[in-house]
Amino acid sequence: MGRHVKDMVISEIQNRIGDVKDFLVVDCSKLDAFSANRWRLALRKGGIRALTVKNSIALNALKRKGVEGLDSVLAGPSTLVWGGDDVVALARAVAKFAKDIEKLEIKGGTVEGQALNAAAVETLSKSAGRLETIGELAGLMLAPGRQLAGCLQGPGGQLAGQLKTLSEKEPTA
Repeated sequence: MGRHVKDMVISEIQNRIGDVKDFLVVDCSKLDAFSANRWRLALRKGGIRALTVKNSIALNALKRKGVEGLDSVLAGPSTLVWGGDDVVALARAVAKFAKDIEKLEIKGGTVEGQALNAAAVETLSKSAGRLETIGELAGLMLAPGRQLAGCLQGPGGQLAGQLKTLSEKEPTA
């Protein structure tokens, strides 16, 4: 492949990945055609993209985009996987497929410039995702206000109850 053709391929890869910085790498070379097709269709339904390309070209395209950490992972048959709601959702989907499809192997990935091995991807798939983390933070931020409202309502409720009791005891003239 000539330099001009390689540059065109690298440019096409860069256009496909866009501004994505988090990737997982899997080996799907052992899948039969039907399993591979079902896997890719299921990925597409989840908003996840997969791209199988020569490792040296993928590394070159990713380095030009500023993505680091895949040097050790991109060896042998490799498929780049990216997309989904966030990187945790991506890791969950890939880990689920790796459990369902025995021949699909997780090789690793990169998250925010940090290289991940297969075990780290598995751990990432079990952590809280973006939406869960936002929900936890919102709950933590609202907790003091909820406690303050409870403190204010408690004595006020007691006072209202006592006033009601007193008003019921007094005879009306």
